[in-house]
Amino acid sequence: MPEIRTVAVIIRGRVQGVGYRFWTRGEADRQGLSGFVRNRPDGSVEALFSGAPDSVARMLDACRQGPPGARVTDIAVTEPAVAPPQTGFAIR
Repeated sequence: MPEIRTVAVIIRGRVQGVGYRFWTRGEADRQGLSGFVRNRPDGSVEALFSGAPDSVARMLDACRQGPPGARVTDIAVTEPAVAPPQTGFAIR
């Protein structure tokens, strides 16, 4: 059985109104990750990524930059114990 890594991420900075969620879904799909991304009321973006450890690491690196127009100032990463029940990646 392949190893799976699951991380919860909060991305702060100029990340709403710049296409960050749609960009995240595209990047996650390219990495073969499951999970979700959504805007938070405080202006940050929350995501959950689950998949191969190297793919999750590449996704986290990509999130530090974000799409054109974004300005990421902070990323907080935690590793929850449970992977998401769904397959694929959703915008919520």
